[in-house]
Amino acid sequence: MALSLEYKIREPKIILDENPLLLLLHGYGSNEADLFSFADELPEQYYVISARAPYDMQYGSYAWYAINFDADENKFSDHDQARISRDVIVQFIDELTATYPIDAQNIALIGFSQGAILSYAVALSYPEKVQKIVAMSGYFNAEIIKDGYQKNNFDTLKIFASHGTVDQVIPVDWARKTPSVMETLDINTTYKEYPVGHGVAPQNFYDFKNWLLEN
Repeated sequence: MALSLEYKIREPKIILDENPLLLLLHGYGSNEADLFSFADELPEQYYVISARAPYDMQYGSYAWYAINFDADENKFSDHDQARISRDVIVQFIDELTATYPIDAQNIALIGFSQGAILSYAVALSYPEKVQKIVAMSGYFNAEIIKDGYQKNNFDTLKIFASHGTVDQVIPVDWARKTPSVMETLDINTTYKEYPVGHGVAPQNFYDFKNWLLEN
């Protein structure tokens, strides 16, 4: 059966009746091979599945939604496409749990950049689908979250958010607003910064891996 999104998979090395899932969501202009490069470093009990975003930008590049520029080089995100991608990811999670022996109560999203922005959107719109998110080099965008999300039950949701202090693509100031938003929603959140640009520092990888093992 073809699933909604193309993907790469690393089967768990420790087989349980149902194994937890780490779903990797890449950034704008990348593809499913990007984050999958560190799949073998992730905890052995997880299914590690790296999804390819649906919008084809040619030459092996994909996006979860378009980013357009106007004549003054202001950036605009296509929120309609982002909302569609949000719901496609949720559908994809349902397809994965139907296809593989995945523990539906132990699903984590690991997103980078646009993938992190979508991770927030999925988790806050559908907290019953996702228990943990690792959001690296992204930010919280209320525009692409389902209306009325503030009323959702976030008791089982935990977030690890991180950002580079010299990120030239997404300013660190945008990311710094996230913890206070999560606090108002009573969501258990860990926020860390690293002295890097728009990328994943080795220490960042080490910290979120430990966070996954502890949570």
